Amino acid sequence: MKSRYTVKKYNPQGIISEEQLQQLKEILQLSPSSINSQPWNFVFVNNSEIKQQLAEASYFNKEKVLESSQLIVFQVIKNPEDFERQIEENIPESSVNYYRTFVKSHGNDYIESWLRSQVYLSLGVLLSACADMEIDSTPMEGIETEKYDAILNNEKYETLFAVAVGRKSEDDKNQPIHTPKKRLEKRKVILEL
Repeated sequence: MKSRYTVKKYNPQGIISEEQLQQLKEILQLSPSSINSQPWNFVFVNNSEIKQQLAEASYFNKEKVLESSQLIVFQVIKNPEDFERQIEENIPESSVNYYRTFVKSHGNDYIESWLRSQVYLSLGVLLSACADMEIDSTPMEGIETEKYDAILNNEKYETLFAVAVGRKSEDDKNQPIHTPKKRLEKRKVILEL
């Protein structure tokens, strides 16, 4: 975590190996979620035409999308009924009952928030894995999610955010050697009781 940072400029020739991509896919597939709910979809984009379209829907992140080795789009299942069918087919009845009793009983807004939270858990896993594998990354909420959805045309899922992965440009001024990390003091964020 001391060396990991959000890349602002990528080396377009810095390609992630196929072996590393397969590892990242497996890591995402194995990500934890409450009751093993897995309400997600991860779209790995390397196709230059699709990357160009997504870049145009990425505000100030356009260059990162274009210059990265891969773009990973994180999506959440849209329809609670589809989600309920998925968990009924794939997880134990006790876990389904937890969902029905403690999540579903709070209404649709709560369900949507809970489902999105599960996808964000996988983001933390991916960023940590990238750091461990010495792959540079940029998590991006600064994208036009509805346009991403139209481009990716995945009717059951909707886009939450994306992560560019690749190799940083040596000119990237956001590197910790140029821009030291600034974090709140440990005593302010770590409590011991």
